[in-house]
Amino acid sequence: MSGLRFPEGRLPDEALLSGLATGDPELAVTFVRRFQDRVFGVAMAVTGDPQLAEDVAQQTFERAWQHAQIYDSRRGSVTTWLTTIAHNLAIDAVRARRAAPVAPEDLDTLLGVATETPEQWALADEASSRLRAAVARLPREQARALVMAGIYGMTAQQVADAEQIPLGTAKTRIRTAMAKLRTTLASPERGDHAQ
Repeated sequence: MSGLRFPEGRLPDEALLSGLATGDPELAVTFVRRFQDRVFGVAMAVTGDPQLAEDVAQQTFERAWQHAQIYDSRRGSVTTWLTTIAHNLAIDAVRARRAAPVAPEDLDTLLGVATETPEQWALADEASSRLRAAVARLPREQARALVMAGIYGMTAQQVADAEQIPLGTAKTRIRTAMAKLRTTLASPERGDHAQ
């Protein structure tokens, strides 16, 4: 089977990642071309800024090249691994750039976007779909608190101030939302009747 040659465009993702790790320039170019739209889409969905998304995409491929040898296929596909790197780097970039938190009135729009936009095709793997669906099923005030804390890095006090609620209420909303997500994501696929 070692004599079998695939056209580069048809090589499995893992083979392209191995080529990236070994420094093969042709496989590296093929790897980037295969994933560049998806990586950029994830970065755009999180940052909302094309220039910042380009920077995040570049950093994502650099990180993939640096860590390609530690990729473990048992923990997920190359696509999932790469989009997770892009997502995490994009969140870090937004946190570093954003001096002021997102206005709470804008969060309803952002929560709606998470289930209806390019993020859906950019993060098309099953885990992200389940996560988006789980967040969408949360009561609105819990989902807002969770997004503020989890994505925008706001403290419970900042969430309380933004939502004009007591600190204890903000903490409870964040904690309750996290517990519901853990339960939902840890259990097998269930219908919408499970709350």
